[in-house]
Amino acid sequence: MSILVVESPAKAKTISKYLDNKFRVVASFGHVRDLPAKNGSVDPNSDFAVKYEIIDKAEKYIKELVKAAAKTSAIYLATDPDREGEAIAWHVIEVLKEKKAITDKVQIYRIVFNEITKNAVTEAIKNPRTISMDLVNAQQARRALDYLVGFTLSPLLWRKLPGSKSAGRVQSVALRLICERENEISKFISQEYWSIEAEFLSEKNEVFFALLSHYDNKKLDKLDIKNKQEADDLVDIIKAKQYAIAKVENKQVKRNPPLPFITSSLQQEASNKLGFAVKNTMRIAQNLYEGIDIGGESVGLITYMRTDGFYIADEAINAIKQMINSIFGEKYLPKSARKYTKKVKNAQEAHEAIRPTNITKTPDSIAKFLTAEQLKLYELIWKRTVAGQMESALIDQVTVDVESQDRQVIFHATGSTIAFDGFYKVYQDSKEDESTKLPNLKEDESCELKEVISGQHFTQPPPRFNEASLVKKMEEIGIGRPSTYATIISVLQDRGYAALENKRFIPSDRGQIVTIFLTSFFSRYVEYNFTANMEEELDLISNGDIFWKEVLGKFWSPFIQNVDSIKEMENDKILDTVRTGYLFPNDIDTKCPKCEDGNLRLNIGRTGVFLGCSGYPECKYTREIKDDNNNDNQDASQSEYPKLLGLDPSSQKEVFIKKGPYGFYVQLGSESKGKKVSLLKDVDPSSVDLNFGLKMLSLPMIIGHHPETNKEIKIGIGRFGPYIFYDGKYFSLKKKDVFSVTVDEALSIITSNSSGEVKSLGCNQDGEEISVRSGKYGPYIKCGKINVALGKDFNTDEITLEKAIEMIKSKKQKKQ
Repeated sequence: MSILVVESPAKAKTISKYLDNKFRVVASFGHVRDLPAKNGSVDPNSDFAVKYEIIDKAEKYIKELVKAAAKTSAIYLATDPDREGEAIAWHVIEVLKEKKAITDKVQIYRIVFNEITKNAVTEAIKNPRTISMDLVNAQQARRALDYLVGFTLSPLLWRKLPGSKSAGRVQSVALRLICERENEISKFISQEYWSIEAEFLSEKNEVFFALLSHYDNKKLDKLDIKNKQEADDLVDIIKAKQYAIAKVENKQVKRNPPLPFITSSLQQEASNKLGFAVKNTMRIAQNLYEGIDIGGESVGLITYMRTDGFYIADEAINAIKQMINSIFGEKYLPKSARKYTKKVKNAQEAHEAIRPTNITKTPDSIAKFLTAEQLKLYELIWKRTVAGQMESALIDQVTVDVESQDRQVIFHATGSTIAFDGFYKVYQDSKEDESTKLPNLKEDESCELKEVISGQHFTQPPPRFNEASLVKKMEEIGIGRPSTYATIISVLQDRGYAALENKRFIPSDRGQIVTIFLTSFFSRYVEYNFTANMEEELDLISNGDIFWKEVLGKFWSPFIQNVDSIKEMENDKILDTVRTGYLFPNDIDTKCPKCEDGNLRLNIGRTGVFLGCSGYPECKYTREIKDDNNNDNQDASQSEYPKLLGLDPSSQKEVFIKKGPYGFYVQLGSESKGKKVSLLKDVDPSSVDLNFGLKMLSLPMIIGHHPETNKEIKIGIGRFGPYIFYDGKYFSLKKKDVFSVTVDEALSIITSNSSGEVKSLGCNQDGEEISVRSGKYGPYIKCGKINVALGKDFNTDEITLEKAIEMIKSKKQKKQ
């Protein structure tokens, strides 16, 4: 009996049903050997000799493989059809040889297939080949490079920036992408601009809208109308004119269907359309590939999901065309089959695109056998595959120019309607716009101006990467591979270098510092081109064009020289460089939040890198460097802040909502000394608009006067919550909605806190209530957790708010 080795038990279960009793299908459960996580696993001084060890979790599976191999005359290696799969096949045979489980008489065959179907498996068995050592060596080179970078650079990182976790050949480059985007956002200066839209009425009384595009013979760019005054002046000019249709242009455009799915595009579309994380997408796709129980039969539903090839087999294309014809009709078929040859940068072995193994298995027909997630992903793949072989969509586009009689003002309108839906019948890309129809307008037709609407806008910084856009960027610049995108993203989060908040990547303090260190002292190795060129060299190895150890030697010599030079550099010099580049992304500014005089600086302590006040030892404020962004009082929505709300009409200053050490607050103006008002903790910062922001900035505000003294009664919000201020005293306010507090309610609170066993003196400048109370051992002053004893014979009528604050301050100083 021959044995056939696959990687997973699910795959083994599916394939075993396709084969007769001449084969026994066994699983390796993934990799069986790897480089041990210790020094010396790759030895540059011995021609890059590698030392592999059996992975602990693989020991029991190896025993099963040894038992099976002892009773066979032929071994078929059916591991995945990529470099990793080729390497696993080679390692399995090497282990069996070491265990003396096989002799030279045992025949070794390598078979590959892109889909787990009976036909694909049996055809592969009929057409075996030998193990490709070029592919194996390409994988060995990648693994050795990753090992050499990790085990050389990480210890240096731990020594120079204590508390850092690791550095990696590709992960560090991906982290750099995230950090550079954060830097762009931090440095971005928002600009105000205005747009003007008009509502017109045609001669047939049909309403349509158009945007102002030209004024005074000049095409208006996005930022040309800079403020409200300019917008208002233009609106007045526009309203005084008569209008007619100056130009109508009709054209038909063709929209071709999207390319079939490859790994990266599947990850992106599953993220955008289904909200799936990249790691989750690959897990579900693996299940669909390896086999799903369909009515008692295990069936592989999709082709191999780690691919960067757009090719689809002719047999599959023919089946897809037949199905399109039977369901939608001949008009939805293009004249010739669509064959895709586009390549991504540094694409490796030519695999098929990701498609259903049997296109007649529609999502509806197998829905009852799939989980909700599996069905969603399968349906996405099925629709994209079918759409790729359908006729193009035809779009009728209309553009209209509306011009004033003196030709000084021109408005522009566009509309589109679907003339033929084509592939839209099945699949519409998330970026496609909805149809927008314009009335049937003719040139020289007069039209009535009904309304002119001006709108204020602000330029926005580039968005932070989400999983989909990060994968897309890595693919564009040629770093990583279909099999590594999900791992890279997981590692960045596991190391605490970046976190996903609102599905967007935000680098942690630690991630920022590590990136600055690497770009400052190892710039060559985190350059995008260098990493992409290294991928190309790995491709040359897999093609047999270059020896793998030659690539390692070329990399190692300058790299270790770089490492040795940084080892000798003083830590202070390294920290000075990192300080210069560090942007303090999670703080209001670099000012010390405690003394407000010093600046925060990076320092090294026994427990790692931390931020400390430059005013030390007078100010002892410190803050640890966070490995994630889950700081106290931090909401997941922080990733959007600071956020510009608009302009204050009276001062024309910008109004922001920001996140500080004590929570969210509204600020007037961009200067650090601008007026700030805290938001209460139960206020959702994402719901705050300009009107509410201006309302907050009106605090503290007078709500009335005391009927006996005629003194002002004010309400406000301090660091510790809402308060009432009257006669030089602060009174804590329990009511959350400060704007609904009436004068009568305020008087009640003032009166009740001015008599009885608890006598409220008011609040300090932080909004903490200060009161005089009766205790077992006599009266005392209470402020938060601070109690100041006064003595049994003390006359509490003599205590003023100012005196109490002075006594509390004195006690705090003694405690320190």
